[in-house]
Amino acid sequence: MTMQLEVVHTTGYTYAQPVSSSYNEARMTPVTSPGQLVLASRLEVSPAPWTMRYRDYWGSMVTAFEVHEPHDRLLVESTATVQVNRRAPTVQHLGWDDYADRRLVDRMCEHLEVPDRVAPAEDFAEHVEGMLGGALEPAAFVAEVCRLVHDEVAYVTGSTEVHGTAAEAWRERAGVCQDLAHLCLGALRVAGIPARYLSGYLHPSSDPVVGETVTGESHAWIEWWDGTWVGFDPTNAVAPDDRYVVVGAGRDYADVAPLTGIFGGGETSEMFVEVALTRTE
Repeated sequence: MTMQLEVVHTTGYTYAQPVSSSYNEARMTPVTSPGQLVLASRLEVSPAPWTMRYRDYWGSMVTAFEVHEPHDRLLVESTATVQVNRRAPTVQHLGWDDYADRRLVDRMCEHLEVPDRVAPAEDFAEHVEGMLGGALEPAAFVAEVCRLVHDEVAYVTGSTEVHGTAAEAWRERAGVCQDLAHLCLGALRVAGIPARYLSGYLHPSSDPVVGETVTGESHAWIEWWDGTWVGFDPTNAVAPDDRYVVVGAGRDYADVAPLTGIFGGGETSEMFVEVALTRTE
């Protein structure tokens, strides 16, 4: 089934005092990729900036922009119409020997790194080691890891910060979608299975009504390598379907953060975010 979605993502900062300049990168434009076709997109910034667009190392569409006039509010709005028709991938059912092959390890080395952001906490690592000590095939191991994370870590809006780590979320047994994704990534990479972080949007309704606009939010899930990239959303314990819109993929949140930047001439800022999704046909 093909689903067409319009996504409007509005974000930005309000400043306690006017700032003299700001330098930013936005990764808020969906990409055309297998199972997803971007029909139209635009990104608008206020105050009017100098801008440059490029595709980064990971394939994400980036809008870099600079504002060089005093402003107490920065507004970024991305609007995109995306046609989604996601089909189940044709996997190869790789075995543990395949993941130990030096050629695969070299090719996938960037998706096997275990930095602090995704590194498992000690007791979580023990759970993972126990699973590896059994007779699970890789695909079954991935399913068990995702099930454990989904069952043990509660999704609690606002429970963590974007700079938090997977280990902190595990200790608190609470986090947001990026935390659950990071937990799965760390466990799979420790086991030698390449895995990557997906950033995008999810329509919250299981059966979206055509023409109805609903409030959504940025979402994160994972893909792991089984001869092709295979997706799974540990927050909702499902494989991504046509309600998911991909903006980008990377090693973790830092590679595909929606809006990053620095500013000068002010002291503090507060971020705001709104996402609206509409099924158009």
